[in-house]
Amino acid sequence: MRSKIPNTKTSIFTIMSRLSNEQGAINLAQGFPNFPSSPKLLSLVSKYVDQGYNQYAPMAGVQVLREKLSEKIASLYKYAPEPESEITITAGATQALFTAITAFVHMGDEVIVLEPCYDSYIPAIKLNGARPVSIPLNSPNYDIPWDKVKAAISDKTRMLIINTPHNPTGAIISKKDVKELEEIVSKHKILVLSDEVYEHITFETRAHESLLASDILRPYSLVCFSFGKVLHTTGWKLGYIVANKDLSDEFRKVHQFNVFSCNTPIQYAIAEFLDEKEYLELPSFFEAKRDLLLEALKSSRFNAIPASGTYFQLLDYSTISEEGDFDFAQRITREKKVASIPVSSFYSDLKDDKMIRLCFAKTDDTIKRAADILVNI
Repeated sequence: MRSKIPNTKTSIFTIMSRLSNEQGAINLAQGFPNFPSSPKLLSLVSKYVDQGYNQYAPMAGVQVLREKLSEKIASLYKYAPEPESEITITAGATQALFTAITAFVHMGDEVIVLEPCYDSYIPAIKLNGARPVSIPLNSPNYDIPWDKVKAAISDKTRMLIINTPHNPTGAIISKKDVKELEEIVSKHKILVLSDEVYEHITFETRAHESLLASDILRPYSLVCFSFGKVLHTTGWKLGYIVANKDLSDEFRKVHQFNVFSCNTPIQYAIAEFLDEKEYLELPSFFEAKRDLLLEALKSSRFNAIPASGTYFQLLDYSTISEEGDFDFAQRITREKKVASIPVSSFYSDLKDDKMIRLCFAKTDDTIKRAADILVNI
């Protein structure tokens, strides 16, 4: 059998979560909360199930949810996408990303990817017969080397993928970064796929710089979001993508043959729940958890630059061990019972900077128990 992506292995998230379960470890590896979502939201799901909203939703998503999302986006980014033609509900952000790449990237195209990066980007590019052009972010702050991005653009460049707030590093882009991107798009007319699933998780009052707020970038951008990250419901696999009508039309051509439509009662429940605006509380909620973790690790031998966003924190263990990060992460899972993700798995060349990623979307008790272990390594 000929594989289309022969060098792609089982996801590191599957590997480390499986090992965590086998070892009975505290799982700070995979990015999911271990606390419940809002009881009101859960009751709304039951309400719409009981009321019979259990058949296919419209292909683009239920209208009331798309209308509520347009209002939300307008309040945040001063731009109101047209609900009927510019917002599409998806089976999570990963499906949105894959569908966007499939809809627009052709055989032989090039797609610029900033590494480390979420592990679905490069396989999706390769599956569509295109070539990923990887550019490493600048350590230790993981800012974007715009000079290298500009140098990498060729007549084959079809798309650039941006992720902010950034998984796995917790970095966020600035207004200066947006200006650099506007300059590139204005000159080269390439598409930008913007992964903004952690849009509401930024710290120290830093604003999320969505590409939807830019008049220059919007005509060339497809912007992905996730309800799982906002509502603590990653298992529902529901997200959405925003793009102008021309881009959305092409996106939906693929979307309709990929998943067609998404969970109906949950869409109605979220539409009603968005009126609560609980997402506005997420920055302070997760900043407190980040600070709890960092304070508890102050006396440890790990080094950390505080994450600016997301619910992930990188730890540098280079003063502790010379092991590769995969071996180190596996060893502390087995011996110390705390699971993490080795950051080399987010690089196509497995670049190893002696970093692990921890997820702090956990109860305070879980964070404290994990930190009590890590501080003694």
